[in-house]
Amino acid sequence: MHSIKLGTFPPDLDAWGTVADLGSTILEGEVKAFGKVHFGTPTSPVSAGYFACTKGKFNMTYPFSEQATVVEGECVLRNERTGEAVHYKVGDSWFIEKGTPIAWEILSERFTKHYFAVV
Repeated sequence: MHSIKLGTFPPDLDAWGTVADLGSTILEGEVKAFGKVHFGTPTSPVSAGYFACTKGKFNMTYPFSEQATVVEGECVLRNERTGEAVHYKVGDSWFIEKGTPIAWEILSERFTKHYFAVV
């Protein structure tokens, strides 16, 4: 069992390179990425875990549908199709459908979310 509680930090996260190594386009900053997958495999349609990154801006088109909750830091996500932008902070959650183009702006030095994703 793994508890996810506000004010607690995730277990040690693995270095994943930059968000560009994960298929995003970096617009500002280096945006280093970190994470830990709780379950799922490269061929599994479902995964859950932590994703963290450093301050910066990047664009990505979601390769999966995702429900996520912010556990550290702040960001602004903008739907590139609709122009809707939302500021998220600790405790806030979202759902993004597969194929949605999202512009990320990480406002804090480090940002961490816990996610559940389905391809």
